[in-house]
Amino acid sequence: MPDCNRVSLLRCLPLVALIVGVAALSAAEATAPVSPSQNLTLNLIRRLVQRGVLPQADADELIKLAEEDTAVARAAAVPVPDGTIRVAYVPEVVKRQLREEIKLDVMAQAREERWATPRSLPEWASRYTLFGDFRLRYEGIFYPSGNDNTGAFPNFNAINTGAPFDVAGTIFSPQTNVDRTRNRLRIRGRFGAEVDMGEGFFGGARLATGENTSPVTANQTLGLTNGNFSKYPIWLDRAFLKYEASGPGGIAWSASVGRFPNPFYSQTEMIFDDDLGFDGGVVKADLTRGKGVKSFATFGAFPVFNSSLNFALNQPAKFKSQDKWLLAGQVGTSLTLAPQWSAKVAASYYYYYNVEGRRSDPFIPVTSQDNGNTDETRPSFAQSGNTYFPLREIVPSPLNNFGTTNQWQYFGLATPYHDLALTGRLDYDGFEPLRVSLVGEWVKNLAFHRDAMGRTAINNLGPRGVGDFVGGDTGWQVDLRVGSAALAKRGDWNVFLSYRRAESDAVIDGFVDSDFGNGGTNLQGPILGGSLALSSRVWLVVRWLSATNVAGPTYKNDILHIDFNGKF
Repeated sequence: MPDCNRVSLLRCLPLVALIVGVAALSAAEATAPVSPSQNLTLNLIRRLVQRGVLPQADADELIKLAEEDTAVARAAAVPVPDGTIRVAYVPEVVKRQLREEIKLDVMAQAREERWATPRSLPEWASRYTLFGDFRLRYEGIFYPSGNDNTGAFPNFNAINTGAPFDVAGTIFSPQTNVDRTRNRLRIRGRFGAEVDMGEGFFGGARLATGENTSPVTANQTLGLTNGNFSKYPIWLDRAFLKYEASGPGGIAWSASVGRFPNPFYSQTEMIFDDDLGFDGGVVKADLTRGKGVKSFATFGAFPVFNSSLNFALNQPAKFKSQDKWLLAGQVGTSLTLAPQWSAKVAASYYYYYNVEGRRSDPFIPVTSQDNGNTDETRPSFAQSGNTYFPLREIVPSPLNNFGTTNQWQYFGLATPYHDLALTGRLDYDGFEPLRVSLVGEWVKNLAFHRDAMGRTAINNLGPRGVGDFVGGDTGWQVDLRVGSAALAKRGDWNVFLSYRRAESDAVIDGFVDSDFGNGGTNLQGPILGGSLALSSRVWLVVRWLSATNVAGPTYKNDILHIDFNGKF
């Protein structure tokens, strides 16, 4: 047997246990009682003493040495927090249960944070909504014979956005086409995103095509800009921040700032083109007043034009600002009249501040670069139809041959615009899935004063010329629409027939429909067409627009649109 002294006895315990087991087969059991302990080593030493294998003195010394070793080991060990449970042995069934619970916890976290699901997006991406659309349009513009092509239709937008025009010269001013047919292919592409920013906040932005900065169209004529397959520009079309909340009494309201879609309820393009974006801020409120009755209100302020910081550019003393604003409000109600009848009506007031032209202080422009102090009251964008007058008070002098040369002129709107508008729609759903809708819109410029305008107007004149002013202040449109309420699936369709009459100064022509009559006011005539869904996201539209001047020189224009549309 190996030498097992007192100090190394613990290392020999397995061998000692074997010897004891053999000895137990032949030795008589000792009768001294043994007090059990939870310490395995202590119990073994006591049994060895009991069977006579180990003297009691040696056993006491071994126990003392073991306690000292234990104290040293505990002092060197990492402290264990209170409440920690030591497990000397974990059964296999418990291990399997722990593995399953840990796996379930990890997978739950992975699903929540979306970092372990194949082909999935992270959580932040789920807050974004991407959208876009594309349109290919064939446009045929036809002018019947008889239109006045003698210089009766100055292109005031071309004049006001370029160098001033010398009205004493011997050449025509820029003119609008009134007699030559045009055919063109046009595209419109838009792409944007909206994001849920949490706690009621939302944001959005959209990019769009467009051959220029026109606020009322994103169309790009193919081959127009430079031809030869040149690239086309992309513009910032929307960029806004929005907050939504619920108030007392069941009121839901929202506030938006930036550049956003038309916030007002509108059913036609007689006042605002569908492509028009509004800059500024708006607050909207919706209130449910009872079963089938809802009321709404919208109020906003929108900068129409902000004066150039350095106007006039070529003078050390700058001119007074000519900032322009639209202040607008609308109230309305939607209601269910019967199980198959519903209606929605609204009244709006659009107050345009400082948009009318102002006569300048007297001065002598020597070149086309010289500015008058009211030049910036002219419209920065216009279509056609509104009434104009010359802005500059040019003093006759030897420098301009006493008013016979160098009459460099810009033109401003001849009237303020304070528009009262009424909009209504009546729907009948008794032929489901088809719907029959009757739509009407009426507008009147309350700031229009015929006598004052007649003394200064240079267009919208009758056969007697200057002083024979024939413009007007009222517009209206009626639509009949039949077909699918929405082009939601292949085969859905609708047809429509409209009639519009917009007098010259009912609304600002720069913000209205850019298609009817080639865009603007002082136009009347029918619009008819239809739509057919080729799939849930692709549809075809065909329209015929026939416009004639309400007043002034003879003008008629017919337009055919064939549109292929897709959205995502």
